[in-house]
Amino acid sequence: MTASHPCFSPDARSTHGRLHLPVAPKANVRSRYGDAMFVAAGRNLLEKAPQTLSPAEALAYAQRVAAGGVELAVVGITGPGDPFATPDLILETLRLVRGAMPGVDLCVTTNGLNVAPYAGELAALNVAHVTILMDGVEPAIVEQLCGWIRPGTRTVPLAEAAALLVESQKAAITALRDAGVTVKVNTTVYPGINHAHVGEVAQCAAALGARIIHVVPFLPPWEGAEPPDAPALPKPDDAVMASARAAAAAHLPVMEAPEHCGQMIVGVMGESCGTGPEAVTPQAGLPVPGGDRPNVAVASSDGFDVNEHLGHARKFLIYGPKQGPVSLLEARPAPAPGTGDDRWEILAQTLRDCRYVLVSSAGGRPREVLAAHGIRVIQTEENIEGLVDVLYGGGKGGKGGKGRGK
Repeated sequence: MTASHPCFSPDARSTHGRLHLPVAPKANVRSRYGDAMFVAAGRNLLEKAPQTLSPAEALAYAQRVAAGGVELAVVGITGPGDPFATPDLILETLRLVRGAMPGVDLCVTTNGLNVAPYAGELAALNVAHVTILMDGVEPAIVEQLCGWIRPGTRTVPLAEAAALLVESQKAAITALRDAGVTVKVNTTVYPGINHAHVGEVAQCAAALGARIIHVVPFLPPWEGAEPPDAPALPKPDDAVMASARAAAAAHLPVMEAPEHCGQMIVGVMGESCGTGPEAVTPQAGLPVPGGDRPNVAVASSDGFDVNEHLGHARKFLIYGPKQGPVSLLEARPAPAPGTGDDRWEILAQTLRDCRYVLVSSAGGRPREVLAAHGIRVIQTEENIEGLVDVLYGGGKGGKGGKGRGK
């Protein structure tokens, strides 16, 4: 299950690429706390989300990324809504990708609502694994975490809906296990709410047939995000996370991987979405960097992948043409936080020769300021070199995108 998957295997991360496709247009769960993990995993959207690809567009995008030099091993469906709020779209996407790219592993991330009836179809498509976002197995805890839950088309009181979500998640794990599909559980730790409950989640998931668990911290909303529905929570400290992971480890192997695993890796905004995050897609029509903006800025902590939030980055890597091939030119320091719009005005000047800035996520206000200066924000968590190659024309003159990958 894990040897060739970059989420599970540290060795695979150096040789195998991962691409998540934003095909799910509808959310059916909303977080009370507006945390970044919920947003990225499609659990904090309004009921409808426009920033999605059609199944055909998703396939074309995957093929273009692969043609740009990224050695794709895994293609997943993650967000911006929940895949099984619109199962027909997701299954069609999986069929298209499986038919055109038979050698890749397929995976899906979901909260578990409405999954059980489709376990057989997922198995028939040879889906490698399904990640269930499971933060509690007691309805009272789930009720504290969710602003609303929509199991179907009818309105359900939150207490009742929380119980339905818990039962749906249990049914999903059981059905997937019986169909032969590997199940991974992602659990987010909310201090003061479920931090002492993680062991119980792992115990329940293990008994139902899950194979591995990923325990991640609650991430407070980033600057410019939609306000949460409840009082702010802090990020859990290292001691709380160590305790939660130890409790989970008593029942399941605990995955050691980047904390964004299971989030929406690629975000796409249509023309009507103004300065929202964009992705490099076949239909996006993004101009190639050139003229007075020949370069691309990247927020990265390791130099291999786009993996930092715009507001958290301490530096930006600058890529551009240098006597022909596109390469890393330099690193530029990010402006200090805490100065409001001045910070983004300074950043716009720092990146004045860049057409794009690649980030894992970004708030609305900095996107607006940068857009006013002609800099587009692209939200992604792909391998830097492969994505830069695509931006400069699909691998022409670049490094091939065969770096560390995801």
